[in-house]
Amino acid sequence: MSEAPVVGDILATFREKGDALYLGEPVSLTEHMLQTALAAERDGAGRRLVAAAVLHDYGHMIHDLPEDCAEQGLDSRHEELGAEHLARWFVPAVTEPIRLHVASKRFLCAVEPEYLDALSPASRLSLELQGGPFTSAEVRRFAASPHATAAVRLRRYDDVAKEPGATTPPLEHYRAFLHSGLRPGVR
Repeated sequence: MSEAPVVGDILATFREKGDALYLGEPVSLTEHMLQTALAAERDGAGRRLVAAAVLHDYGHMIHDLPEDCAEQGLDSRHEELGAEHLARWFVPAVTEPIRLHVASKRFLCAVEPEYLDALSPASRLSLELQGGPFTSAEVRRFAASPHATAAVRLRRYDDVAKEPGATTPPLEHYRAFLHSGLRPGVR
């Protein structure tokens, strides 16, 4: 398979910016995204959902807000920024779960009270900034999305990916997964 330059560029961004702490959690952005991808892989997710797991917080690496923006009361809208940026190269099966992973948290908080209780303090803070649990109308709209199921799966992988010192495959392991999610003309 020939190398798509965008995959190399994305991996370079991870190397350049991925050591930043992940928003009040005890892991770096790269550690968090690799743990998310490993959770997806272990769950038997398809290659494109694993690619989405690798990239789900990519928006945090490309926005220009401070690392502690949530503590300053700012929602980085990283899910929208990342999905929009990546949609130039990746298929919707990769970018839509990314775009919807914050909405998935809001959805789960509305439909599973125990989910809200289990959120970390950093996730609770971001939930407030992101609009809180969905209303019943928002729950219905979200559930009707063709990517809702994949987005909820991604959210659950995201939630378990905050373990300091967890062993994961290296970023390079996910290169082929990223290639599998590229739009046909990008190769």
